[in-house]
This record gives sequence, C-alpha cells and structure tokens, in this order.
Amino acid sequence: MEHNFPTAEQLAAALRAGEVTSAELTDEAIARMERDDDAINAICVPDFDRARAAARGADRARARGEDRPLLGIPVTVKESYDIAGLPTTWGMPAHRDHMPAEDAVQVSRLKAAGAVVLGKTNVPVGLQDVQTFNEIYGTTNNPWDHRRTSGGSSGGSAAALASGFGALSIGSDLAGSLRTPAHFCGIYAHKPTLGLAASRGMVAPPGPALPVEHDLAVVGPMARSARDLTLLLDVMAGPDPLTLGAAYHLTLPPARHERLRDFRVLVLDEHPLIPTGSAVRAGVGRVADALADGGARVERHSPLLPDLAEAAVVYTTFLFSGSVAHFPVEAYERLQARAAALSADDRSLDAARLRGMVLSHRDWIAANGLRELHRHGWRRFFSEFDAVVCPITPTPAFPHDHDPDLMARRIDIDGVGYPYFDQLVWAGLATMPGLPATAVPAGRSPEGLPVGVQLIGPMFEDRTPLRLAELLEQTIGGFQAPE
Repeated sequence: MEHNFPTAEQLAAALRAGEVTSAELTDEAIARMERDDDAINAICVPDFDRARAAARGADRARARGEDRPLLGIPVTVKESYDIAGLPTTWGMPAHRDHMPAEDAVQVSRLKAAGAVVLGKTNVPVGLQDVQTFNEIYGTTNNPWDHRRTSGGSSGGSAAALASGFGALSIGSDLAGSLRTPAHFCGIYAHKPTLGLAASRGMVAPPGPALPVEHDLAVVGPMARSARDLTLLLDVMAGPDPLTLGAAYHLTLPPARHERLRDFRVLVLDEHPLIPTGSAVRAGVGRVADALADGGARVERHSPLLPDLAEAAVVYTTFLFSGSVAHFPVEAYERLQARAAALSADDRSLDAARLRGMVLSHRDWIAANGLRELHRHGWRRFFSEFDAVVCPITPTPAFPHDHDPDLMARRIDIDGVGYPYFDQLVWAGLATMPGLPATAVPAGRSPEGLPVGVQLIGPMFEDRTPLRLAELLEQTIGGFQAPE
C-alpha cells in the first residue's frame, strides 16, 4: 500500500485501525526521498536514523493505548527551525556549522503530538527570496517543472509535500513564504494571525532562541489538504510558555459558517500597482464561480476595502525596514542620501523600499499609525464580509533566476517585465495588518503548472478561511500529485 500521498488525517485513521505502522510509513517516506529527491533537492538535512527510532517509539506508544494528534505521522521541518543535533544555517555559508542545543518550540510541539520528523527542508539565503537556493544545499526545483522555482522561503517544504516526502510540514511567512510555495507547488498552507503561534527557536544563526514577538513574521502549517492544515494549526497555535503562555490559554473562535452558501466573500483579481497574469486571474475566477454556484454571496467591489495601493506601500516600508540593520555604516549612509533625494510625491514601491531601508523610529511610528488605521478598516470590512479571495502572486512558478542583484531581476507577467519584488504586494495584503490567510489550489495554468489563491479572513478567526478552504476542496478539488 502506497502511503506517501494520502493526507495526514487518512494516515492517522489507518494507524488507529492497525492497517499500517508508523515504522512502515516512515520507511516508505524515506524510500521515496532516496529515490526522488536527487531531482527535487527538497530535503537538505535528512534525519532518517532518529526518524526510524521515533516511529518505533510511536508504534509502542499506540500499542500501550496512546493516541495523540500526530502520533506516528511522518513530517518535515523548514531548515530555519532549530532541531537539537542538526544544523540551522538559514542557507548562510558563514553558519554552516551552527548546531543548536535545543528544539524550537514548534518542533517540540510536533514531537509532543507524536510526529515523526524525517528531516529539514531547504531555504533561500537568510529566508530572503521568492526562490529556494543557497551555496550550502543548492537549488530546490519545482516538482511540476524542474526548470522552475518551488517558491520561497518555505520552498523546500512545499516541494517535499508535493513529492510525497511526509504528510505535513511547518514553515514561516513574512512575504508570502508559506503561501507562495504552496501556490507554486499545488499544495495548501496557512499564514496564521500575527502572534497566534509561538516562534521561539526560528531565529537566524547564531542568535539565541528568545521568545521574541515579531512585527510581521509568523510560523504556520503546510499540508496536502485543508483539513490537515487545521489539524496541524491546532498543534502549533498558542502562546510561548515563557511569556504570554504563563497567563493565557488559547481558544480560537469557531468558523463563522459551515455551509458554502452562508459565506459572504469579496473576490479581487486586480491590484493598482501590478497586473495579474491571465493564469492567476483564471484561478481566481474558478474559485469565484465555485463560490457563486454554491450559493455564497460573491462581490467584486466594496467601499469598505482598505486602499490597496496605500497598503502595499506601508507593507513594503515595513518589510524592508529591517533589511539593512547589519549593513556597514558607509553603505547605510549612501542609502540615506538616496532616500533624501526622493521626491516627497514619489509613492512608488521602489521609493517605499528605499525609505524602508533607512526608516527612522519617528517614521516607523507614523507608518505604524497607518497600519492601525488599516487594521481598523479591516475590522469594519469583516463586519460585512467573511473572507477575501485574491491572488498570492501574479504568476505561476517562474523559471529559476539566480541573478545576485535582486533589484535587477524582473518578473514576467504575460510577456511584460516588472520589478521582481513588486510581486509581493498580494502577500502583503494579509501580512501588513496581521490577518490570517489560507493558500488553496485553484487549478492549473495552460502550461500545466499549479495555480493557487489565498483566502484572507478576520484577525484571530483563522478557522473561518480554513473552513472555506475545506468547502472549496470539496467543490473544485485539491492537491494533485505532479505528473
């Protein structure tokens, strides 16, 4: 029996019924990796010996009558998470020998839930790219077309899931790093509400694993089905026991609706600052049609929607504000001079990137004030709507582009080139205000590449877009293995 492509929920049922053992599932997953990963390069740090030992332990635990949420399920972990005894490099050659002494809090939660960790998945350098490649571990290819990227920065995890290397994975998201690889590889991912899941131990080396509250970044689940996202989010969610967890316990609100016809959804496929490619527009259209056919209230416009152009500029400013923290003083001063020469009327994304890189604390406070206004606007919006359906990026997976000058790269949208980082505006729509967003498959492009969309929901109501993702999976289908 082939167990690499069933969902985690299906594998858990088979384990409970005694149809298979965790040891068998783990051996099958490892065999698939050893057979297929040379072409994909998703698994950069295998941990097969400890995985087999953990699987045998899970089988013994089940024989004793134990039953935990992920007991015996093979999973992978993004390389950026600390795992005791394995290197955490973030793809940076200077830290290729960095070996953490303890597990990240999310790795601990996976193990406590009974998961079997097969190894770590590849990342871009410093997690700062929409592609996944680095000098230490090489390039991760898209399982659908090896000439194309699997996305970033959780590209190794997405490629692993699409290839059947484990049933679940955990990643992180600052600029679409969960959602973009899911879109490019045809899987599911969920960017939780900001602060919902503790991130201690997901820290760039050689930094200490402190319980830091991040400004934009989150950690979250990746899977081959919508229901598996919920299963894994329930394991991951909750405050860090070193800080808020000492006083608070998490209780997520239930989904607003259980039936498709009860949802009120705004569908967007155009952004004022970058066009949407035809393949992605078609994917958004397929989801919109499925919603309408299922009886949902579907709108294309709303005066309650916060200004998309302003949101993109604010997001871009925040995103780049931390990118030069360790630049030499001389380089930073050159950036300051360039930013000072910008026209006050220049509200382009290029200007926002430059201003963000030299943002003063005074200016950060002003930008944060705008963010709070947007958050309030979203609260008003979600009093009338339950979700937004929109693109994740403007295109399906694009060919590998390793030009070291990231600002010189271009993204091709239906034959026209645009600045590489402009494609992040759709990811920023949920990231800037800290909203939850679920990436779901939405068909394929004419070239046969996966196309996904994101479902953005109200803050801390993560179960609402997750439930909508389940209903859409039942309606338009979900994950398909690469051909």
